[in-house]
Amino acid sequence: MAAVGALSRIARLGSRICKNRVTLSGNSQKRGIAACIDPSHGLTDEQKEFQKVAFDFAANEMAPHMAEWDQKEIFPVETMRKAAQLGFGGIYVQPDVGGSGLSRLDTSIIFEALSTGCVSTTAYISIHNMCAWMIDSYGNKEQREKFCPDLCSMEKFASYCLTEPGSGSDAASLLTSAQRKGDHYVLNGSKAFISGGGDTDVYVVMCRTGGKGPKGISCLVVEKGTPGLSFGKKEKKVGWNSQPTRAVIFEDCAVPVANRLGEEGQGFNFAMKGLNGGRINIASCSLGAAHASVQLARDHLLVRKQFGETLSNNQFLQFKLAEMATKLVASRLLIREAAQALQEDRPDAVAICSMAKLFATDECFNICNQALQMHGGYGYLKDYAVQQFVRDIRVHQILEGEVFSLSLAFLFVFCHILVWLLWFHVRQL
Repeated sequence: MAAVGALSRIARLGSRICKNRVTLSGNSQKRGIAACIDPSHGLTDEQKEFQKVAFDFAANEMAPHMAEWDQKEIFPVETMRKAAQLGFGGIYVQPDVGGSGLSRLDTSIIFEALSTGCVSTTAYISIHNMCAWMIDSYGNKEQREKFCPDLCSMEKFASYCLTEPGSGSDAASLLTSAQRKGDHYVLNGSKAFISGGGDTDVYVVMCRTGGKGPKGISCLVVEKGTPGLSFGKKEKKVGWNSQPTRAVIFEDCAVPVANRLGEEGQGFNFAMKGLNGGRINIASCSLGAAHASVQLARDHLLVRKQFGETLSNNQFLQFKLAEMATKLVASRLLIREAAQALQEDRPDAVAICSMAKLFATDECFNICNQALQMHGGYGYLKDYAVQQFVRDIRVHQILEGEVFSLSLAFLFVFCHILVWLLWFHVRQL
């Protein structure tokens, strides 16, 4: 019932944004490609309602500022707080601490829609949501009540701190140490490529409280202003420029034991469970960019003339657009299946979340890149939004599980399954 209440609240607040809604979603009654790629297909009435709210917000509050945020590297705090008023600050956080209590599929639908307005900002919101969910899921009553309400309202912002200069895909080899001294842990080390670093208020930090390997890792919540916490320079990036990225540095940083989530040694497990959802979220952000890019390409082909006729009459380009639409819909179906698997805690959830992230981030980047190509030289100009979608989603193939590492993980899993099947077959002989 809490989730239904949240849906009603989101729909009610969203209706106030703008009476004349302009969305990229198209209309299911329209002919042609818009109907084929309609992201509302298969959704319940409630899901369609908050999807409309997210599309409204993207079109009216994000898209008009997307280029400026990118060029001036603006972290749009007030816009994100407006999104939080619609329930988007803690989408899958429980309602008793201010969250919307929605499902993983609902979350994917929302992030896809928001990303049509600004991928970079939506990607940060997705990371913030993951941090809030981790505290909600693994924190005790006091921790949930202390941190979650302000995170769900986005009065405060959160960052996820796992990656280090020497440990990216090999996260279990992290070196940031946390030595317990009385009722505090003393942290030393650094984290790299942290979204929101320096501008956010709460840092969910994976650190080593024990021996080598994943069982020696714990999770601490570090608040901005804690003595010994500092930040590196703001990184200059190809995309994702509406969110700052910095190193997070700990030098004899004393953090209360009361800020530890769960028990010592559980941090790596928390981090991986957070990333399962994070992979769906980031893949969903890629979906939004690809959806917008397909429609931008279609619109450009309808007006651009060469050799005496519009490019929309070129059969080769028609075929390419059809391929892009097919890959978009295939990516969406896989992502939504993964979201459902994670929500139901199915045995295949981890594998299918990784599959969805691997497939969708690759294919959606290819869609955006092809859309840029269809624009010709205009696509390379910053006056055209398609180039920003290309730049912003390129990093999605790297973070939350780099594509080559995910491929290697799949190979290991499939070999393990093959060995098991052979063993079972031999036993039947």
